[in-house]
Amino acid sequence: MAEAEEGTLPPKEDFSAWYNELLWRAELMDVRYPVKGLYVWYPFGFALRRNVYSLMRNLLDRDHQEALFPLLIPETELAKEAEHIKGFEEEVYWVTHGGTSPLDVRLALRPTSECAIYPMYALWIRSHADLPLRIYQIVNTFRYETKHTRPLIRLREITSFKEAHTVHGSWEEASMQVEAAIALYREFYDALAVPVIVSRRPDWDKFPGADFTIAVDTVMPDGRTLQIGTVHHLGDHFSRTFQIRFEDAAGQQQYAFQTCYGISERCIAALVSLHGDDRGLVLPPVVAPVQVVIVPIVTGKRKEEVSAAAAGVGRRLASAGFRVRVDTRDIRPGAKYYYWEMRGVPLRLEVGPRDLDSRQVMAVTRLGEKVAIPDESLEEGVRTVLDSFISRLRERAGAHVQSRIRVSRTLPEVTEAVASGVTLVPWCGDRGCADAIEEKTRASVLGTDVRLENCERPEGPCIVCGREGKTALVGRSY
Repeated sequence: MAEAEEGTLPPKEDFSAWYNELLWRAELMDVRYPVKGLYVWYPFGFALRRNVYSLMRNLLDRDHQEALFPLLIPETELAKEAEHIKGFEEEVYWVTHGGTSPLDVRLALRPTSECAIYPMYALWIRSHADLPLRIYQIVNTFRYETKHTRPLIRLREITSFKEAHTVHGSWEEASMQVEAAIALYREFYDALAVPVIVSRRPDWDKFPGADFTIAVDTVMPDGRTLQIGTVHHLGDHFSRTFQIRFEDAAGQQQYAFQTCYGISERCIAALVSLHGDDRGLVLPPVVAPVQVVIVPIVTGKRKEEVSAAAAGVGRRLASAGFRVRVDTRDIRPGAKYYYWEMRGVPLRLEVGPRDLDSRQVMAVTRLGEKVAIPDESLEEGVRTVLDSFISRLRERAGAHVQSRIRVSRTLPEVTEAVASGVTLVPWCGDRGCADAIEEKTRASVLGTDVRLENCERPEGPCIVCGREGKTALVGRSY
């Protein structure tokens, strides 16, 4: 386990060093597993992961059903979808032997699950009465990532991939599901206080086999964008490949229309990176493994009295539904403060002799705001402070992302803007102009149809060729 001893993190301005050291100091992930790109969740990190994905499950379970499909995909199924597998062919891990016996058909460790799920959909769907079908799973996926790996961000084993796969009777109904998925992702990230930018990926950057892809990005502390969600309209492409057909109301056989959408543990990378500071994690209460830590300030003859009072506060808050820890370790209070601040606990309650006499507790948020909460309104007071805390996180993260968005009308302006964030530019939509932007600025056209409030939307002459352009999002990505 990580040590609880005091020590400072690298400054967050040195984002890469700060991020890597925070992961082990806060006991999120251990990067020392002897396979590159595979990491181990510490118990504390796993508790955070569990809470984040419980939040996602609660949102999906309104109108989706959870299932579980196999990890191994026969090469024969992958081969049915040439365009799709071409997008992953250099990233696939292959199982070639069972024990010492060569397999007749190679098996892929799923890079994504379309070719595992859709053969089953072809068996399950018979009539329009079976539609819409909305199923999701949360699984690990494997991709032989050849770029620089980074925990939670660029992995060879994605341990926490939520993928939803839906089936509909028409292209328009599938389009409505795309919008519903975007709304669901917005609700999810709002709960995590993570601001997002939604845009439509260029055709050459869409999901292999999709009609179009909508991406959800955020802007990290170093100004690079992190893709933290995607929604794909698949049209009837996969249903024709895997023969997913249904009998319509008139008794005619029709090919179905599909969507799929996914979120990985990059969502945790985003909340860790956007909210954390030089003292460690700063976690939204809804997903924090410990929402309230109680630190008894024990001195002199009243030690037992203070300890008993702190335990009583803990029982009351636990009964009210809070995730609470009473820190009774025999170390000085300052070391306890450091320990729990590093782990991002939203609220610390201090209980000492003066607090007993005043019939109150002193509440200190992870952002350093202090307030006394009277004993008679303890539960209500804690809830009010935590509500204020999440509002403050939204304000801070929103201000960060807003400050990193600029408008550019020349390539030199793009180069300057993407050094610390993203930029909106007029672009004609031509691939050649997008390549020119990348060549001259080392930034990519991330998307069009940008959904972003309170931002100027530059249109007019394309920033490269001068033809009529529409607003595009340009930035550097992980």
